[in-house]
Amino acid sequence: MVSDLHLCASRPEINRIFFEFLRGPAARAEALYILGDLFEYWAGDDDDDPFNASVLNALGALAAGGVKLYLMHGNRDFLIGERFSHACHATLLPDPTLGDFYGTPTLLMHGDTLCSDDLGYQKFRIKVRDPRYQQHFLALPLAERKRIIAGLRTENVEEKQLKSESIMDVTAATVESVLREHHYPRLIHGHTHRPALHRHVIDGHVCERWVLADWYANGSYLRCEPAGCHVVNLASA
Repeated sequence: MVSDLHLCASRPEINRIFFEFLRGPAARAEALYILGDLFEYWAGDDDDDPFNASVLNALGALAAGGVKLYLMHGNRDFLIGERFSHACHATLLPDPTLGDFYGTPTLLMHGDTLCSDDLGYQKFRIKVRDPRYQQHFLALPLAERKRIIAGLRTENVEEKQLKSESIMDVTAATVESVLREHHYPRLIHGHTHRPALHRHVIDGHVCERWVLADWYANGSYLRCEPAGCHVVNLASA
């Protein structure tokens, strides 16, 4: 499992690591789960940028080799739609998704909804996830969409400088509520860029929470096997 790769044409070394990962460890797996923010941003499936096409083709080749591919929206690429997923033979997963991994109930999330103390972001998330808003936005010319996204990214950087570190992390009460609601599964998510293994004791149940790393400086993935999960580091950029 991977998350928060934030792929873009301006980061060639990380892109190289990603393509090698698809040809190597991922190609030998039963399935690859991408839990959001595959791209730095996504303006719509009609964006035929050559770099985007290279990622799509590489994912399609992985799926053609027999690896099941699952993709979840993140806060940067939630506009990925059926055209993209069909082209690379990926299954779009709802957030959250509860599955069974070798007998262990496992809840998969991107992780942004767990940061419930960040009220400004949660309000923005509700707005941009509204299907009516997305329909209106995707009807705009591609160049205009990219201009708006660039402006939002600049605003986001400025807002982060004013926020405390704690408000951009998960809210403990929200994590506990989610684990309780889904009957105490293992939880795997990204988004916070704070990789770690946490153990929560909820109503007497011990629940693992794996936080996936981002790919800004290094490549890594979480490998889940019958004996459990462990992090595999790929390379340094």
